[in-house]
Amino acid sequence: MSNDLRSDASAPKAAPKVVLEFEKPIVELEKKIAEMRAMPNAADIALEIDSLQARVEQLRADVYSKLTRWQRVQIARHPQRPYTLDYCENVFTEFTELHGDRTFRDDPAIVGGLARLEGKPVMVIGHQKGRDTKQNIIRNFGMPDPEGYRKAYRLFQLAERFHRPIICLLDTQGAYPGVGAEERGQAEAIARNLKLLATLKTPVIITIIGEGASGGALGIGVGDRILMLENSWYSVIAPESCSSILWRSWDYKEQAAEALKLTAPDLQAVGIIDHIIPEPIGGAHAHPQQIYDTVRTTLHNELQTLLQLPIHQLVDKRIEKFCAMGVWSEG
Repeated sequence: MSNDLRSDASAPKAAPKVVLEFEKPIVELEKKIAEMRAMPNAADIALEIDSLQARVEQLRADVYSKLTRWQRVQIARHPQRPYTLDYCENVFTEFTELHGDRTFRDDPAIVGGLARLEGKPVMVIGHQKGRDTKQNIIRNFGMPDPEGYRKAYRLFQLAERFHRPIICLLDTQGAYPGVGAEERGQAEAIARNLKLLATLKTPVIITIIGEGASGGALGIGVGDRILMLENSWYSVIAPESCSSILWRSWDYKEQAAEALKLTAPDLQAVGIIDHIIPEPIGGAHAHPQQIYDTVRTTLHNELQTLLQLPIHQLVDKRIEKFCAMGVWSEG
């Protein structure tokens, strides 16, 4: 893999800090503390500094305990949030990326390859965004073309053939809606993945690590267990797009987010997801190593449970799981 593509995996450590709107009061207090620590008489005002530091920690805890749905969407989109390749390098070992759909080209918006999770051979597949403008152009802002889904299809089949469990990491604002993508069969590529994943004879664990939008996420999102990071979101449509359709304006995105009920607690309440992976206060981007450790432990535990089931029972339960979703009535 070229250095241009590989470099975006370690970017969270080097990227400049991005402050979200609701975090500004916290940052202002932190700046004041830094200024006080730099004063010549800092030792004389140590108690005042400690008091302010405690206030900062309390304020951060209060803010992150009362996040709105729209604020969680903002955190899920944070440019310093860990992406799929970050997890591949920090949660798994011996990750070897595999390329191409064997039909048209390699799509950098979806990455996948062989790896080990706590020594267990697995196949890892996920969406990949870029850290800056150059990387986002290469990655198409994490929006896959049909060949991305066909690459995933090939890796799904490869994992089944060699009895490797599959772990999918979802983080996309949707499949690419361009003319070329539609001409090459975007909907068909996603539909084939859904059909294959439904009956794939190997354990499949899905984890939403950031954004999970529409069929772009669902195209690699059918599995035995559906997990969500605490500050990720998963929905048929993004809040801005929903606002544009219903109100003819993007100005109502916050109301749209509330109506869509797209957060992890919302989806767990209606049985769409199975487990919420807690994030440290401040979000996954604030303490990446902590979230890597949590995700590794959670995936390992879920995989151990799934591996105890016979394959035919595993597939039957997967089909039952998705058939039970939703509410309807017959007239």
